[in-house]
Amino acid sequence: MTVTVHVEFAAKDAFRAVNRRDLIIVVDVLRSSSSIVSAFANGVEAVIPTVTLKEAFALREQHPDYLLAGERRGRKLRGFDFGNSPLEFVQEAVEGRTIVMTTTSGTGALVRCRGAERVLVGAFLNAEAVAKKAAEVAQSNGVNVSFVLAGEKGLFSFEDFLCSGSIAAGFSSDGFAFSDEALAAVLAFECAKDSLVGSVRKSRHARHLAELGSERDVEFSCVLNRFGLVPVYKDGKIVLM
Repeated sequence: MTVTVHVEFAAKDAFRAVNRRDLIIVVDVLRSSSSIVSAFANGVEAVIPTVTLKEAFALREQHPDYLLAGERRGRKLRGFDFGNSPLEFVQEAVEGRTIVMTTTSGTGALVRCRGAERVLVGAFLNAEAVAKKAAEVAQSNGVNVSFVLAGEKGLFSFEDFLCSGSIAAGFSSDGFAFSDEALAAVLAFECAKDSLVGSVRKSRHARHLAELGSERDVEFSCVLNRFGLVPVYKDGKIVLM
């Protein structure tokens, strides 16, 4: 079977990938995906994505040992243990813990994919590992692959597009067929990869984070293949595959 690779440009279009029964890779590189990958690299046990603050606080009330992480408009939420910076999730703070996370775009994109059987979390930080695992699972199960880009408030997100290209570039040309959108993402990444931070800094959301003083988050999130791990979203929780 030839695996077809699709790209859905916004979280609201996740239903298309779910209805196709594709293996889904959710990308919100600035910063939800990067924070999730960083948290697992530092020993977190699980991450539970929620859409609303109400859901997050309700889970915390039921499980007082859970940690809360999240943001709105890039800013840490009152009463939360963490914001949404991948640099916050250090080992001594998160190892062995469960984090409830709610963000402006990324966690909503994940929740929209909950009807899918296979949902991976992708970032620049784990691009190669995600590509390898997605290819293995798609080919062995006879399913196609879809990237669901979180975007920003329903808008196209340049950095998420580049990140999908960085992952898709890891798929062998043998046995994979790229949609025009996926092909464009790969070509965009190939053009940008030698100056990845500089390219991402030009994006709308990166400029917003820089205004908030979070430039280091952008730089960290643009490191390619720092971690060889693959988070998977299943049964309402993200765990390591």
